[in-house]
Amino acid sequence: MFPATTASKTSRQPQLRLSLFARFLAWRETARQKARLRLLDDRLLSDIGITRTMAEAETERSAWDSPAHWHD
Repeated sequence: MFPATTASKTSRQPQLRLSLFARFLAWRETARQKARLRLLDDRLLSDIGITRTMAEAETERSAWDSPAHWHD
């Protein structure tokens, strides 16, 4: 009974590490995109359908505070 549990636990560790690394990369990408959003002028923001206020509110959110569907 114990060896099966240990093997199962061991086989999940690489997946967990990959999952954590993938999440880190997603957070980093989100932070990069928010930094780029800050640089857009009002005309470009209007082109994508958001206001300066909306853009500022989004860029003030933490990188890990983003919708789950952005990470899938």
